[in-house]
Amino acid sequence: MWLLKMAPGRAEMSVCKTYWIIMFVIIIMLCISHSSAWLNKVKHRTFRTSVIINNADVEELWFTQRLDHFNGADGRVWKQRYFINDTMYKTGGPVFLMIGGEGPANPAWMQYGTWLAYAQKLGALCVMLEHRFYGKSHPTEDLSTTNLVYLSSKQALADLAHFRTVLADKMGLTRSKWVAFGGSYPGSLATWFRLKYPHLVHAAIASSAPLHAVLNFPEYLEVVERSLATHSPECPLLVKNASDTLVDMLKDSKNYDKISKDFRLCETLQIQSDMDLAYFLEVLAGNFMDVVQYNDDNREFEGVRGTNITIKVLCGLMSDMSLGTPYDRYASVVHLMLNTFAQKCLDVSYDTYRREMSNSSWDGPASGGGRQWVYQTCAEFGFYQSTDSPNQPFTGFPLQYHLQQCSDVYGSSFSAASVADAVLQTNENYGGYDITSSRIVFPNGSIDPWHMLGITKDINDNLPAIFIKGTAHCANMYPARPEDLQQLTYARDHVFLLLQKWLML
Repeated sequence: MWLLKMAPGRAEMSVCKTYWIIMFVIIIMLCISHSSAWLNKVKHRTFRTSVIINNADVEELWFTQRLDHFNGADGRVWKQRYFINDTMYKTGGPVFLMIGGEGPANPAWMQYGTWLAYAQKLGALCVMLEHRFYGKSHPTEDLSTTNLVYLSSKQALADLAHFRTVLADKMGLTRSKWVAFGGSYPGSLATWFRLKYPHLVHAAIASSAPLHAVLNFPEYLEVVERSLATHSPECPLLVKNASDTLVDMLKDSKNYDKISKDFRLCETLQIQSDMDLAYFLEVLAGNFMDVVQYNDDNREFEGVRGTNITIKVLCGLMSDMSLGTPYDRYASVVHLMLNTFAQKCLDVSYDTYRREMSNSSWDGPASGGGRQWVYQTCAEFGFYQSTDSPNQPFTGFPLQYHLQQCSDVYGSSFSAASVADAVLQTNENYGGYDITSSRIVFPNGSIDPWHMLGITKDINDNLPAIFIKGTAHCANMYPARPEDLQQLTYARDHVFLLLQKWLML
């Protein structure tokens, strides 16, 4: 549930690249005034939006962590950020560990969220650990490709294990039952923490967790089409009509001035390579991808803006004949997004994106998570949301476009073959869909495209799935509200009953 493309923010919180059309403007305002460019381009490469908020009641704490858990000769250490809420803890109660993901750990989660409702009922101590290389947890002096070798799910799991061991000893919690919580990529980490360190974690709640690594993920856009069709069958057809019309217009450079004006581009459109074309088309499609992924999720407490823009809103625009042709309505969606986030124009320069993503400074425009998460997709997961399936409304950004970014940003050693091999190794290490463990529950939403890589049917009684019709990414993790779908309320209750049962074992 943490953040960026291709997380679950580029998922989830804090717990999945080009899709972040505008959603991280708040981070930019609060933290890095010059960082808007990359955030506008990393949206679906991350799994979920994570925004730091000012909260004087939540204290930042720091844990001394090893840089390399798998090289005993490397004695380097660094400071990892974490948070604690002990206001609901009762002696002998469990410890809930919220796992950070591909973005800054958001202290708002120490005051809001379904996990706190569970904690209050069960007398749990709540802890949240920020993921290495994200937020303020800086293990190395910069984000160079040489240093990013220490950014991996394996190292992150070892961080969790060491943190849990030391903190339990320090706070007298060695006999307590620890439960891992996570959504999106952190949901995967919660699963793998239970899988790899069963002596340290008693149970896991793995919301919207993409557990099967895959190089090409065209199914993402297939679910986008089906999710748009839940509003009306015509909606994805209108989107496809608009996208196809635009692609035809792009074949003639004489149309570039008109297209630039129609979509309020920051500069007159220049298509000098396949990457330029693919990047432009992906940015526009990203509006629909982002809204579908987070459709009607209750994220406002995180500081997220634009949560009122839903599938219903976008499909309403696409069906509004007063706005002109489907192409004109497609442009109106861009106008809506730009106006919502107070942006004057849309930057669709692939060269700018590549340059900003290649900046390895902690002060760089992509240091909020974009550079780190896309690296993880190149080095471990893939998850590339291509247009290679005919059963979806968009066109123009195939698998090769995504793979080219790995070498463009991180160097020529990242080839198509190396990324494919990395994905294979990830599934060999964790098992993909074939989880052999116990006391893990897998909630997923039908609207969320990431459910295609998760567990949506019970593996057995100790590895149950909760498939929530009509909900999107990590919906069960957010605070409850009166207008929630009944099936979402039932899902939250189901998780609580499982927790009660498992904590008695």
